[in-house]
Amino acid sequence: MSLVDDQVQRLDAILDRIQLARAAPPEAGAETEEREQQTQGEGGNENGAITAASSADSTHAAKLKTLIRALSTTASPRRLLRATRLREAIAQIPQSGDASASSINDEHELEWLAIGKAAIQVYGLILNVLLDQTIPLNDSIWYWDDVLGSYAYTGLYILQVSPQKFWHSAKEVYADAKRRYRQNNLIRESAQEAGQTLSEGWREFYGLVQQSIEDRSLAHARTRILSPFALCRTEARHKQENVKKLREQSATAIGLLVEEGLTIQEDDPDSHKSWKNNVSKSIWLLEGITTHAQSVKSTWNEFEYDVIDMVDRGPTDQEPSQLVNRLLHILDVHIPEQERQSERMTKEFGKPSRWIRYWAPGLLLFLSSGTLLRIFVNRRAEIVTWVRELGATTIDFWYNWVIEPTKRLIGTIRHDENSELAVMSKDSLRSDRESLERMVIDFAVQNPENGTPYTESQVAELRSRVRQGDLTAVLKAYEKDIQSPARSAIFGNLVRALLIQVQKTKVDVEIAMNGIDSILKSQELLFGFVGLAPGMVVAILAFRWLSSTFGRRRGIQQMQQQGGSVRLLRNIDRTLSKATITQDGMLSYKDNGLLLCDVHVLRQTAIKLIPGKMHRDFIEDLNDLLQTRQGVERQLKVLQRIQWAYSKWLR
Repeated sequence: MSLVDDQVQRLDAILDRIQLARAAPPEAGAETEEREQQTQGEGGNENGAITAASSADSTHAAKLKTLIRALSTTASPRRLLRATRLREAIAQIPQSGDASASSINDEHELEWLAIGKAAIQVYGLILNVLLDQTIPLNDSIWYWDDVLGSYAYTGLYILQVSPQKFWHSAKEVYADAKRRYRQNNLIRESAQEAGQTLSEGWREFYGLVQQSIEDRSLAHARTRILSPFALCRTEARHKQENVKKLREQSATAIGLLVEEGLTIQEDDPDSHKSWKNNVSKSIWLLEGITTHAQSVKSTWNEFEYDVIDMVDRGPTDQEPSQLVNRLLHILDVHIPEQERQSERMTKEFGKPSRWIRYWAPGLLLFLSSGTLLRIFVNRRAEIVTWVRELGATTIDFWYNWVIEPTKRLIGTIRHDENSELAVMSKDSLRSDRESLERMVIDFAVQNPENGTPYTESQVAELRSRVRQGDLTAVLKAYEKDIQSPARSAIFGNLVRALLIQVQKTKVDVEIAMNGIDSILKSQELLFGFVGLAPGMVVAILAFRWLSSTFGRRRGIQQMQQQGGSVRLLRNIDRTLSKATITQDGMLSYKDNGLLLCDVHVLRQTAIKLIPGKMHRDFIEDLNDLLQTRQGVERQLKVLQRIQWAYSKWLR
């Protein structure tokens, strides 16, 4: 909910509690029933008249209750009704007609309750209008600050408004030439001269246009001694001062509305009587604020005096019908007129419209659009090919360097046999060692060392030594045969011993490779991540680049919101520090209005910056900040609490 919704809901709840507090006790209802029973037994005609009157009373009261429910803030999710719907509801408030004496007081109270809720709705509508008119004025002030802050912005502003100034000058020259042409025609008619032909008339009009331009140039040369930059800065400074006046007047209106409008106190002993006078006075205040249209010719002090004087002179004992007419008059006349006046003043002194500010880039884009379109048409096939190849390259990269390494990594985690890293096959070392064992055993059995055959136990022992890598039986025979290598190579076992040693070398190499394979398997998950890392790094960088490119606007908006929140906190601090303090130690209406505007914007900005639970605490602190009756010093302390408690999200 916004600040206005909270304010309207609070006032509506106070009005409901006042009505509940003055409700009649149950005994009164019993006495009323007894009185009705006595009345029913008095006679036919009288009984019929009373029945008709009661029926009319019940219809009138039911209509009032329906309107009261429609005007309540709980009638719809929208706390405030639209202006058209509100106008229809107020116009339907019925007035007390022929009613019985027993119900006229109740219906009169219902009428006042309906008017009170209607006044609350109009109050919220006007407060929303004033906030919507005041808050954009800060942008205009900052815009003129930029124009006055550097000559570059001043030159840009001169370029932006040059077509508009040229158009106004052309209209003035045309109007002046037209006026002179008509005067010449009147002179000729009075002298009864012959009429001119069409070509002569155009020739004369063209000469008058040239003469008007020369006169304006001479007049400007005499009066305008300053340079175009100085004239532009003077104009910008004048408009900025007027915008500040408009903002101060709007802020004064908001402060008056919040401080003096609908100040209903439910703890007042006479609240059931005083709230009606307060509603009547508040309606006069609403009319006074919307009647005194904004003008740069008056200051905010004069505006405040005029509104308060009008409220003080207004009657407070008006009938409900008169108040209904005033509310309708406010909705039909004063609010639209005030909006038109504010729009006219903002258009005259605020920052230029977007058409004026961006006509130069738009014109440049329009003039270059033909060339850009021709380039796209001539290179259409190449552009399509580039796009297609870019898409294919992106898909292949994603599949080969991200998807496949990810699948292998998942298989490694799940100990999938197809994804295991290996330098050699699993059964290669086992088969080679068994072959070496058979070769050594056969060689030793066929060539015993002392000519004595090996027993079974000796063969088993030899087999055990071979498994441990001991080839003594083969090496001894190799040492003997190497003494006569030629004869041993032909008639001996030298070649066989060499081949057995080659097999032994192969087994040793495979054992070393098996060790490397074990190391690879122990680091298999690491290698999986290493293989996936390049593709993931490139994918993440590309994603971040795309998100920063296409999501830059969102990031810029968030940075602007955070920067705007800091600026709002600075404005609030400045408003409280430099505020005009009244005799009661409170803010003036103008400063209170400026504070409300900044708090309203800060509250809307915080919705996107502060998380849910902290946001509720933030709203509570903002409500404490708006408690102007507690004094400026306490408001400054609340502001300090907001600055340090929510600096994580607001800065």
